Amino acid sequence: MDFNMKKLASDAGVFFTRAVQFTEEKLGQAEKTELDAHFENLLARADSTKNWTEKIQRQTEVLLQPNPSTRVEEFLYEKLDRKVPSRVTNGELLAQYMIEAANDFGPTSPYGKTLIKVGETERRLGGAERDFIHSASINFLTPLRNFLEGDWRTISKERRILQNRRLDLDACKARLKKAKAAEAKAAAVPDFNETRPRNYILSASASALWSDEVEKAEHELRMAQTEFDRQAEVTRLLLEGISSTHVNHLRCLHEFAEAQTTYYAQCYQYMLDLQKQLGNSRGEMLPGTFVGNAESVSPPPDNASPTVAAAAASVAGPAVPTIPVVPTAVGAPGSAPAVEALNASDVKPPASGTRKARVLYDYEAADSSELSLLSDEMIMVYSLPGMDPDWLVGERGNQKGKVPVTYLELLS
Repeated sequence: MDFNMKKLASDAGVFFTRAVQFTEEKLGQAEKTELDAHFENLLARADSTKNWTEKIQRQTEVLLQPNPSTRVEEFLYEKLDRKVPSRVTNGELLAQYMIEAANDFGPTSPYGKTLIKVGETERRLGGAERDFIHSASINFLTPLRNFLEGDWRTISKERRILQNRRLDLDACKARLKKAKAAEAKAAAVPDFNETRPRNYILSASASALWSDEVEKAEHELRMAQTEFDRQAEVTRLLLEGISSTHVNHLRCLHEFAEAQTTYYAQCYQYMLDLQKQLGNSRGEMLPGTFVGNAESVSPPPDNASPTVAAAAASVAGPAVPTIPVVPTAVGAPGSAPAVEALNASDVKPPASGTRKARVLYDYEAADSSELSLLSDEMIMVYSLPGMDPDWLVGERGNQKGKVPVTYLELLS
């Protein structure tokens, strides 16, 4: 108990000395040992690395998990060293709802079939998102956390020790300076006119005491300088290790970008597959669709109108995109209205109803009856009687073809 009290008193004295030295430095009343320029640059670089790593880590966590409550829950599981429970992604949950709705509405109905197709795609998108989150967490977030919770904590600890060693060194310098000043004052030539000889004896005694104090202060200064130099070297080596940290983080960044590229490529491919499935099923489920292949046009009957005959005659030449139009003539009683296939180049825009449209996304034509689109370009669009309401006829210069309405922003 006595030993602990002595150690506590010693630690309190050291703390008080450092506090006094720090306060006097802030007030400009004490000298401060300055570090060399290279060391200061290493400190600034380390602080910058720590600050930006924290920001990148936090924002990456937001990107991978936008829900703040879920992030807090995962953080608690991690701190408690417990396994994070598996969660379904938003895409997988949406897929589940769509498939359940399709089973409720009837999986053989047009709406039910489409719900199943879209739901399966959403499930695949959710699985790709899960793989991306797992890969990014392991290959990118974990190294950033390891740096902040491992290497940086070690660097911060050694920097605090270096700061204490510097305060001790400067306190020893101040103490030596005061001892030398007192020794010089005590060793000054005495006044021989002094009528009290006792003062000569006291002056000589004080000079000897201050000499001993100077020797003690010089010894403490040498020890403090040695401790400071040793700690400065340790801290310097750790700070120079920041360069290898940057190399490691660069490798992790490449892996993160590769994982993200793979994820978006998978999503793009899944959506292309879905688009083709929906495009193929649209003609089966909805009336008035475009005729994509000119060879599929049946030969006209003998009593067909000249317009139909001319369209059929064009089949013998190169394949030309055709557009279905509901005829105005009435056929036989009880028979379904026939569809006339018109050459896209012969289609004339209506007198009214032509509008400008801006393309929102790139679109690749699925067949020769469609018009490929580029994002942000301007085209003219209009509708023909009997067309699918989800499609319009688009014109760009001499090119014509059907375009999906969902890819357009109608302007006027």
